[in-house]
Amino acid sequence: MSNILQGKEEYFTLIQKYSHYQPVGRMIEYNQIKGKGGERAVSEYVLELKGITKIFPGVKALNNVQFQLKPGEVHALMGENGAGKSTFIKVITGVHKAEEGEMFLNGQKVDFKGPKDAQEAGIAAVYQHPTSYPHLTVAENIFMGHEIIKHHMIQWKEMNQEANKYLGELDADFDATAEMGTLSVAQQQMVEIAKALSTNAKIIILDEPTAALTRNESEKLYTLVDKLKENGVSIIFISHRFEDMYRLASRVTVFRDSQYIGTYDVNGITNADLIKAMVGREINDLFPKPEVELGDEMLRIEHLSRTGFFKDVSFNVRAGEIVGLTGLVGAGRTEVMEAVSGITRPDEGKVFLEGKEVYIKTPSEAMEKGIILLPEDRQKQGLVMSWGLGRNVTLPIISKYAKSGFNDEKAERELSKKLLEEVDTKAVDIFQPASSLSGGNQQKVVVAKALAQEMKVVIMDEPTKGVDVGAKAEIYAIMGDLAKKGYAIILISSEMPEILGMSDRIIVMCNGRKTGELNRGEATQEGILELSMEKSTGKGTK
Repeated sequence: MSNILQGKEEYFTLIQKYSHYQPVGRMIEYNQIKGKGGERAVSEYVLELKGITKIFPGVKALNNVQFQLKPGEVHALMGENGAGKSTFIKVITGVHKAEEGEMFLNGQKVDFKGPKDAQEAGIAAVYQHPTSYPHLTVAENIFMGHEIIKHHMIQWKEMNQEANKYLGELDADFDATAEMGTLSVAQQQMVEIAKALSTNAKIIILDEPTAALTRNESEKLYTLVDKLKENGVSIIFISHRFEDMYRLASRVTVFRDSQYIGTYDVNGITNADLIKAMVGREINDLFPKPEVELGDEMLRIEHLSRTGFFKDVSFNVRAGEIVGLTGLVGAGRTEVMEAVSGITRPDEGKVFLEGKEVYIKTPSEAMEKGIILLPEDRQKQGLVMSWGLGRNVTLPIISKYAKSGFNDEKAERELSKKLLEEVDTKAVDIFQPASSLSGGNQQKVVVAKALAQEMKVVIMDEPTKGVDVGAKAEIYAIMGDLAKKGYAIILISSEMPEILGMSDRIIVMCNGRKTGELNRGEATQEGILELSMEKSTGKGTK
């Protein structure tokens, strides 16, 4: 069956599933809400929540929290993983019903019985991982659940036209008839926002929208949010990234341990104060880069090339050294390290480990020699999410515990427990599935897995992507400890503060080539950005 036919079949199945939905036409318009006596209710806030408490069996997920959203405002919501942000959003969107507290839309108290009530009231959420149907078209995804129906027939042409209208408002570079599965993550998020606009949403919640985006894609999202704000849409923007908050929000509300901590003007709060509000303690040095006496050269690559990906890349890293590898996404950073670690093979060039040339054909060969790549996508490439933490840690060396076809499970458990404690993983026990951990703790499990082997070179690709500020500080501390133990570390990162704060040397790439190499003392954000966009292949290279 072709994808198109499969998509249509899936679509009609879903239509039957959601047949109780009606085209949205009963949405509450904020300027039409009436108070007692028929007078218009006037409120400073389009959305206000007071004393919200949500209890799950044995757990207070929200404890007397509050929140206010002004008309046309971008309001950031920040806090560590587990602070209660996700539960709070589900209360607003009608997924969960709070045990205590009140919610008001433009001064009028509301009580949602489910998500459909929230949607009809003009509230929509766009989540970090878009919930789309890959075999359906963009238009079919946008109008899922509120199709344009006349005379008991779906109006395909009108739906495509309306979808294109919303996509045009968002400056999308794709058509309503495109198949959803062919779009990038950034484009899929744009479809989710178009879906929200198609329901006449006046309040849009963006949940970690930049976590999976490149720097350029994030800039496009910022422009899109600015446009929504200009059109009178109020936005709750959930993020772990300070740059998102400073770029977009006028106010920021902080949750910690399921409680409301405070609401602050973005222009009036420092990073240090914000971190203290989120984690409950001061993180005086977010980047705990230790001073380490560097040892001998551990890894050297010379004139490494792979057609279509990178060309003539050379640099080295010494024992105890952290070398940052940066540049705009698409510069070829990860591709170079995949060639070094055996995932792909270079066409030209040489790789030396401790001064000896090595020929690595597979990742297992790389690990046997002492080189390991901790992948950017820890959930898909770094962990088996349904497995327990202990088995994830020992997976690469499981054969060491095999005796006559049986595993020495006691020794395996002891090692995994020791390594998980070494990186301070917050978990109930080693049998807890990896899927149940926060992003920061999942990353710690990936590091523990690397420590289970005799490694010499550890390549960390975007190690703090999608984790909160407290977990970031812990991962940086682990990185520093590894350097002190003599590991050679290559840090691939798009986050400028991370690169500047943790690197002894910084290698900058652009368009598959190395455009510069900077020492810790001379590196600046402006200098790195200039090299990241350098078109000349040789200028700036040292």
